[in-house]
Amino acid sequence: MTQVTTSRLANVIARAIRRAFDLYQHEFGEITRRARQRFVDRDWHGMQADSAERLDVYEAEVAHIGQRVIELLEDRVHDRMVWGSIKAVFSSLIADRDDWEIAETFYNSVTRRIFTTVGVDNEIEFVHTDFDSPPHLASQPVYRTYGRGESVQKLLQAILTEYELPLRGPQLDHETRLAARCIEDRLRAIGALRVVERTEIVKSIFYRGEYAYVIGRMSSGSHMLPLALCLKHDERGITIDAVLTDENDLSLLFSFARSYFHVEVERPYDLVAFINSIIPRKRAAEIYISIGYNKHGKTELYRNALRHLAASDDQYELAQGLRGMVMICFTMPSYAVVFKIIKDRFDYPKTCTRHSVIDKYHFVFKHDRAGRLVDAQEYKYLELDRHRFKQELLDELLAVAAETVFVRGDRVVIRHCYAERRVVPLNVFLQEADDAAARAAVIDYGQAIKDLAWTNIFPGDLMLKNFGVTRHGRVVFYDYDEISEVTECNIRRLPEDYGMLGEPSHGVGLHDMFPEEFLYFIGLSGPLRDVFLEHHGDLFTVEFWQEVQRRLRARQIIHIAPYGADQRLPREEESAARLARPA
Repeated sequence: MTQVTTSRLANVIARAIRRAFDLYQHEFGEITRRARQRFVDRDWHGMQADSAERLDVYEAEVAHIGQRVIELLEDRVHDRMVWGSIKAVFSSLIADRDDWEIAETFYNSVTRRIFTTVGVDNEIEFVHTDFDSPPHLASQPVYRTYGRGESVQKLLQAILTEYELPLRGPQLDHETRLAARCIEDRLRAIGALRVVERTEIVKSIFYRGEYAYVIGRMSSGSHMLPLALCLKHDERGITIDAVLTDENDLSLLFSFARSYFHVEVERPYDLVAFINSIIPRKRAAEIYISIGYNKHGKTELYRNALRHLAASDDQYELAQGLRGMVMICFTMPSYAVVFKIIKDRFDYPKTCTRHSVIDKYHFVFKHDRAGRLVDAQEYKYLELDRHRFKQELLDELLAVAAETVFVRGDRVVIRHCYAERRVVPLNVFLQEADDAAARAAVIDYGQAIKDLAWTNIFPGDLMLKNFGVTRHGRVVFYDYDEISEVTECNIRRLPEDYGMLGEPSHGVGLHDMFPEEFLYFIGLSGPLRDVFLEHHGDLFTVEFWQEVQRRLRARQIIHIAPYGADQRLPREEESAARLARPA
């Protein structure tokens, strides 16, 4: 290959990378398309396996083509002139594609695997896109349009019929009648017209866990109503479990603490733009991540950060809250992202290792996050402007993470870190919130522990500082070094002599769990402690955790809905069952 001209070599390599990208998109799409049948068949274990499998496809394809490129380039593998030509050819090969932006990110992943570049390099990677976005018009929109219909119910029937789900006849009539009533109530509440004049609905269904979502928007007079029909498939058949018509509710549906959707889309840019139009406060990067293109979402986060840095002048500083024993965290006041770096040495009594911490983050990445585990984007060889760091922060970084952080001229280089959406630490929130908000957060804190338990996650460290509160007031967990599976835990009662001796009279194993002790670890006192006990006192019982284990070991999959029980559509049969239940 060394005898081949640069232009010829660039053409060969660029086409090889494009073929690898085609293969990735094919495999990604094949797994995504299974979701519909998984939902129809109620094959939740299959859906769970597909979610994990799909997450592995990207890295596998990048690793394979990376090795192939190294073999083809031989001693010219680090020739920057060759790579500049490869980039130019690749750019021309993807100019007419509907997924050009995903292709650019795939290309970047290949170059970074080969170069392990410190910082970014405009000459050999797509730091910014090569195209005006979008570079060409779509052949058709990602949504269907419905005009003014006979009624909201008839409109919903027309929408759901398009998807060819086994929801027909009397069942379809019943479900759409309940959903229409909810939409009509919402229209009255916001002062809109009594009719829906125009409706736009995404052509593909969004699947996740045992739920499926029909997403769109409705126009009534001057009002635009975001819409999510939340479908559930259980022993009753397919039902509309909830109807979401509020921007905040739809934002939670696409939360950074949720697992990724399986949704078929040929032109991701247009889908992201449509979703962004109904939840405008949600960054495009987060929407890309939520639909499974997490690598491109990471690219968009980086580009967004570059734009923010250019338009701001504040400095990075230590993140709010108590200092971590395993991680050092920093942020910028004007930018809602926190960077987390693993320390060189961990504070006592932590016994984990750097490798085990990275494994925990990978475990969370592939697990059902249940709306409670913050998604973390991994970055390597990140390069930042030294002048944007407060000296106090830089001194501490170099003191506790010198194996990861170093200064090179006017740049700070971070060999490895995680970037997460910034939330308010729960301990800080409880100190600063009013009584009502603090009570709500404490109740949701207990619910967060339960939601995690039902998805086979035990946080390990239940202290308030390891949980945070989002802008929606939802409690999430973000400290993963002690996380474990509930099914691995040995749930034990405290021995009778524990109170006298201050410790058990016999050994404590690595996976031993004593629920009766939890109350002393969570750090609540006074009225807030009473609130927690009132709503979640069962968390301190062996029986609660044993029941969770029993159901998990029976391979029951419990999916946590991204909306509250009070948002579920009221059903006469359920109300009747509750009334018939003895007091």
